[in-house]
Formats: sequence, structure tokens, C-alpha cells
Amino acid sequence: MMWVLLPTNTYKHKWLPKLKSRFSSNYFGKQGVMMLIFTFPPLLVAVLSCVYLHLAAKLKPTAKKSDDEEKETRVLATWRKPMLVKGPLGIVTGIELAFLVMFVVLLFWSLFTYFSSSFKSIDATDPAFLGGLKKWQLKLDLGGLWLGLVGNICLTLLFFPVARGSAVLQFFGLTSEGSIKYHIWLGHAVMTFFTAHGICYIVYWALMGQMSQQMLKWSRSEISNVAGEISLLAGLGLWATTFPRIRRKMFELFFYTHYLYIVFVVFFVFHVGFTYACYMLPGFYLFLVDRYLRFLQSRRHVRLLSARILPAAGQTLELSFSKSPGLKYSPTSVLFLNVPGISKLQWHPFTVTSNSSLETDELSVVIKGEGKWTKKLYEMVSSSAAADHHFDVSVEGPYGPASTDFLRHETLVMISGGSGIAPFISIIRDLIFTSSHLQLKTPRLILISSFKTTADLAMLHLLLPITAASSAATANLRLTIEAYITREKQAAATSPFHNNNVRTKWFKPSPTHAPISPILGPTASWLWLAAVVSSSFLAFLVIIGILTGYYIYPEGKKSGELGFPMALTAFLYMLVLCACVAAASSGAFLWNKRKSGRDQTIQIRNVEGATPTAGGSPVGGGAVYEMTEELESLPLRTIEEATNLHYGVRPNLRKLLVEYCTEGGSTGVMVSGPAGLRHEAAAICSSGLADDSLQFESISFSW
Repeated sequence: MMWVLLPTNTYKHKWLPKLKSRFSSNYFGKQGVMMLIFTFPPLLVAVLSCVYLHLAAKLKPTAKKSDDEEKETRVLATWRKPMLVKGPLGIVTGIELAFLVMFVVLLFWSLFTYFSSSFKSIDATDPAFLGGLKKWQLKLDLGGLWLGLVGNICLTLLFFPVARGSAVLQFFGLTSEGSIKYHIWLGHAVMTFFTAHGICYIVYWALMGQMSQQMLKWSRSEISNVAGEISLLAGLGLWATTFPRIRRKMFELFFYTHYLYIVFVVFFVFHVGFTYACYMLPGFYLFLVDRYLRFLQSRRHVRLLSARILPAAGQTLELSFSKSPGLKYSPTSVLFLNVPGISKLQWHPFTVTSNSSLETDELSVVIKGEGKWTKKLYEMVSSSAAADHHFDVSVEGPYGPASTDFLRHETLVMISGGSGIAPFISIIRDLIFTSSHLQLKTPRLILISSFKTTADLAMLHLLLPITAASSAATANLRLTIEAYITREKQAAATSPFHNNNVRTKWFKPSPTHAPISPILGPTASWLWLAAVVSSSFLAFLVIIGILTGYYIYPEGKKSGELGFPMALTAFLYMLVLCACVAAASSGAFLWNKRKSGRDQTIQIRNVEGATPTAGGSPVGGGAVYEMTEELESLPLRTIEEATNLHYGVRPNLRKLLVEYCTEGGSTGVMVSGPAGLRHEAAAICSSGLADDSLQFESISFSW
């Protein structure tokens, strides 16, 4: 099949006519078969994954696993140990390393097979077959072709990791945040092969004296060189801003140039034709469905209820939004926020700190002012002018793991640096619910946190929700906090917990704002997603079948005649594809929105009636309320009793982890913070201490 796209003068006159005479141009001919071969199986896996996740969501957690399940867990824990800690790939587990090695072997095997078979056929043929070309020139021509084909293998998988709500990721136990590194690896591979592909042809055209002719060629029925050049330039512009130094220092440049992926994909399809682009269609199709559903969710502003504002030195705040009770999510989930008052295009991910079962009507995220966008948001929320300002906020998500299994450990050690404490807040609140409501035994919790100054200890105020019920629920929680203040040598005269400078503001949002709710309904969202994927793809097949049979290749036209422009065919196919995705997604979204509209109206009235005016005085005409410190201090007492303060030192992770793992049982280790902290903990866990009882739990919030 790959020979269909040979772009050289030699092969287009010798091989393409033979292939065209054998392949039917009608949709239900060989091209239609090729399209189904490369698109149907992955999409079928996506649909079945949705069904599996829907059934799995109905299972209730059990207190004890069977012996077979325990054995399987221990085997998986061995494979999940970090094998590579430092280097360009970051922390790589045994499973990831095994698949990475197999994928690299696949690429090199494909490249070797293509090169060896094609070069042997050139060496064995007679000079007349070369069409006046030298062997090295034809080898350079074919070498460029094969580099492009191998790059297309990487492109086939490129969009799977960035489909945030994809069932495929969660089926394999992956999250969108944790899969970003796979997208990065694949992206580097794609652009390396495609750049080499382009360079080979530029050199070949220059040596043949056909530079200007070939560079400006846009063929009607074959490879379009101009389209390939535009696609490559867009990819290079995108690729240049993805390297860590540029991405971290100029995030906005990285963010905006990433939209060049639209140009890259569209002109890639123009370059090779839609039929050959079916190699990468499944991943991009699922990404397109996910992206459009996210677009629908983000069109409506959500209700911002309150903000807990920490002291200005840390510039940290916790935003609480209204949510529908049917919205369920797992700990360590991520919510993407957009504040039009700062930027209409920028979306930033933040870890959800609330628990969907413990706090049924609210969803909270922690935001630390570490960049221009977050510092501007802190200034807007903490400013006294906020009383007269309605905060328009849009969200996408939340996205997270399908399930978590913290209960399998006897001890759970959570290591954080600075704002890295955010994902552990959601874990602690989830275990509070597990122990108090499900009556299940929870592991002993050890939180090791590093802070620069005493003022940063205010982050600990966010560990528990501000409710009296939550404080009572912490009675069975075995929590120990080891807090390290690295830039101060001694403790202050008074306890840092007694100097409570945390303020809570309650907002009265616009009536047009709505609670955060599931995109496709609370009860059968996975089944709705399966319906969207399957129905949109089926509609796409039917429409392009009709379009091809009655317009592109009407009856009476020779099946081998390619008179219709290939680029126009690709454009029509892409247009039909987008239209089918938009129609199916919009239909499912509007149907679920209509069903949940009544519940949201009732909830909005309840929230407005429950605005905590008692004990607090309204500020700024009733738009913002300051909370009394009595309710704020309830969870603070529990935190103060559980905290051990250490001044002027950094945590000795090796000593601490060895101490905790020798207490018996499995010890899970989770790290969130700077790269050096993550690498140190991963190296300790992979060193084989305490008979492998240390199990590194990979979470990825900073890559």
C-alpha cells in the first residue's frame, strides 16, 4: 500500500500506473478497505474502553483483595519501579522502558527493512530501469521517502496522549497529565524523521537541478510538495518552542505556537492525500472528538463561590466553584481554567484539591502565583476592587485517573516541595471520606513538605475543607506532617499556626453562571462518549461513500481515472469529518444539558440561599463576604497537632524512607515538586532498600 505514494519521477511512471489499474478509486473499493483497516480497529478499542469504564465505575471498593489480586499487584509494582531516573527522558518505569525499547526497535526494524529491500532491488535491476538516474541519486530519493514513512509511524500515535478525556488512556491506567511525556517523545521523533525526510528531498532536487520546479509543485492527483513544505515549516515552528528552556521561560510563546498543529495536520493531509492519512486518523479523530467536547464545556462561565487567600508572600489561593452533585472525579484530577479578564486564549491546569464525595456541591483548586497569569489572578481576587467585579471563569475537565488504589499500602509517604502539596490535598480528603463514610481502614499518611519560609506554612491551611463535619471526620485519619523550613534557622516566638492571616472571600456570581457539570451527563458519560465516537464515524463513512460515488467518482467514470483533484478530495473529507464530529457531539451535549438543566436551577437557588452571611459582614455592596476565623480554625487545630517543624535543614529522604518502610507492610511513595526532588525519591525507591517494600507511585504534574 505504501508504494501508492512514491513521489519520484522514476516510480510514478513505472509503479503508479500498475497500482492504479489494480486499485478501485470508488469508496467501497480498495481505498475504502484501506481506510477501514487503519481506522476501525483503534476506534473499536476506544468504544469498548468506554463500555469497560462505565461498568467498572459501578463497582464498589472492597476492604481486602483476593490472594490472586495481591500477587498481581506485587508483580505490577515491580514493573512500575523507576528504571531510569536522570537524563533527557526523566523518570521512566520498567513498563515504560520496555514499551519504549520495543517501539524504538520497531522504528529501526522498519527503517532497515525499507532501506534494504529497496536498495537491493535497485542494485539488481538493469540500467534502463533507472530512467537516466545514478544509483546513489535514486537511493537518496528512496531514503527520503522511507524516513517520511517511519516518521508517519510516530505520527500515528502522536495525538492519543493529548486526548484528555479519552477512554483509551484511562483503560490502560494512564492520565492525560502523566501521558504528556509520551507526546513529547513522539513529537521529537516525528519532527526528526520529517525534517530528515524534507532535507533529503531538498538535497536531491538541488543535485538534479530541479529545485525551483519541485519546491513549487502542487500536483493535481499526486504528491503536493508545496503542501508538504508548509506542513514541515509549521511543525518546525511548533517544535522550536517545545524545548524545556524555551517552554519554561516563554510559556506564552510555546502556548500560542502550539496552535500551528492545525496547519501541520491540514497540509499534511493535502501533501499525502486523505487515504494515506488514515494511518494517523484514529488518534487525531479521538483528539478531535475530545477537543470539540471541551470546546462545548468551556462556552459557559462557571460559578465561583469563594476564595481562600493566603498571605501575600506566597501568593497562593484556593478557588471553590459550584459543581453538580453528579460530577465525580478521582484524587489528583486536573482542572483547566480560563479567565477572560486575563487572557481569552490561555488555559492553565491546576490540581483539584476537593473530594467529589466529601464536598458534593463544591470543587476546589489551589493556585500559586509563579507566573504572569497566576500572579495577575491573585491580584484580581485579593484586590478590594473584587467586590464590584464578577469573575468570568471557564473550565475544562476535571480529568484524572479512572480509579486510585491507595488502600493497598500500609503507609503512604507523600513528598512535596512548595506548591507541589496540591495533589496530596485531594488524596488526604479522599482518605478522610474513605475512613469516615465507607468505614474502610486507611493507610498511615506521612506528608514531608519543604517550604522556604514560615509564611509558606500557610499552604497547610488548605489540607482540610472548611467545615466542622470534616474536622470530626479526621478523628480516624493517621496523619503526620514533617514540615521543613529551609531558609530560616529557628522558630519564631509564637507558633506560625496562631498567626492566621488566611482570608476567605465569598462571591455572589452572575445568574448566568452555572455549576461545573459533566460534559455528557453524570450517570452514563462513558456510554455517551462511545455513542458519539461510533455514530459520528458511521455517519462519516456513509456521507463520504455517497460523496465519492456520486460526486468525486460518479458512475460511468473509469475507476482508475484520477481526474478529481486530490487536495480538494482531502478537503471535502476533512470537512465531512469535522461536521460529523460536531453534529454528534453537539447532539449528545445538548441532550444531557437539557436533562440536567432543572437540577442545576435548583442547586443555584440552594447555593444562593446558603451564602454564609451569618457571622460575617458583607463587603462592597454584598458581592463578597469575609468569613469569620472560628470556622477557619476548626481544621487548623488538627493540622497543628499533626505537624513537626524543622528549621534550617532539608529533609533527608533516604533516612526517612528507610525508617518508614521498616515499620512493616507496603510503603507507597508519591512525589510532587521540583525535578531534583522527584529524581532523588525515585532513585531511593529503585535502589532496592528494605526488600523492595518502597513502591514509587508515579504521578506527573510538572514535566
